[in-house]
Amino acid sequence: MAVSSKKPDWKRVVVKLSGEALQGPQTHGLDEKTLDRIADDLVNAAELGVEIAVVVGGGNFFRGIQGADKGIERARADSIGMLATVMNALALEFAIEKRGWPARALSAVPMPSLCQPYSRQAALHQLGKGRIVILAGGTGNPFFTTDTGAALRGAELSCDAIMKATNVDGVYTADPKKEPTATRYERLTHDEAIAKNLAVMDTAAFALARENRIPIIVFSIAQPDAITAALAGEGKSTLVVP
Repeated sequence: MAVSSKKPDWKRVVVKLSGEALQGPQTHGLDEKTLDRIADDLVNAAELGVEIAVVVGGGNFFRGIQGADKGIERARADSIGMLATVMNALALEFAIEKRGWPARALSAVPMPSLCQPYSRQAALHQLGKGRIVILAGGTGNPFFTTDTGAALRGAELSCDAIMKATNVDGVYTADPKKEPTATRYERLTHDEAIAKNLAVMDTAAFALARENRIPIIVFSIAQPDAITAALAGEGKSTLVVP
């Protein structure tokens, strides 16, 4: 996919990137080619003048809910999952910097020997300097998903939109991998997404975005320059609006 030359509608966005998106064709861990492709996409988007924060998940290493299924208490399992997001953030930070673009990883779980602790002021400062900011550690608390973390950071940082990168090209009436007749929504409201129980993001994330009137762009991260295309309103996606 060619890099779009169209000026994006959004000045500042938060991209929600799952840990699974970074594992590529592997069953777990980090895939170098996939990591490099996503880093390229983020840099291309930043070159268009968009300020970008990335909330990264940790499911390619460990998901809290999975740990709870294995007998680890949920709060402790979620803490392990937060550590997994830091690993992904550091890898993505390095992949972006290899391309000559400045990046900064910030963690909601303080670990200053590895990366800068998250604060709203620190994140805004880094965004103002043109750096791509990678936000690790979720909300810093158990029982909240990184989807909710993305909605929270979107509100805190006055983002114009939340970009939800998934493995499908938008929000569908049903799971398109299980229901061949499922159709994709071009546009939805937050209320409709919650009422229809469309599980592309959890209800708390939808509700937080609705309360702060932040649009959500749901798109597939599977193709090169997917973020850049979604920013320009090109390619397939679903726009969820207040």
